[in-house]
Amino acid sequence: EAAAAPVVHRVRITLTSRNVKNIEKVCADLKRAAIGKKLKVSGPVRMPTKKLKITTRKSPCGEGTNTWDKFEMRIHKRLIDLH
Repeated sequence: EAAAAPVVHRVRITLTSRNVKNIEKVCADLKRAAIGKKLKVSGPVRMPTKKLKITTRKSPCGEGTNTWDKFEMRIHKRLIDLH
């Protein structure tokens, strides 16, 4: 028991963003910093993109022809494990 194994800390970082370029840059910065500190890095793991969709009428009052607007917001997610 005197020669106990060193404690291994595991850290899981979850990143979410609407912009792919920004999230990839942050992932690269985190990975570079962790490798500089001599940590083991696994990731970034790309999780499925969430698509939030809203369909709404163009006309504010409800008069006229039925024309519709479709809006979509994509949420990108990345996982990075440090140990």
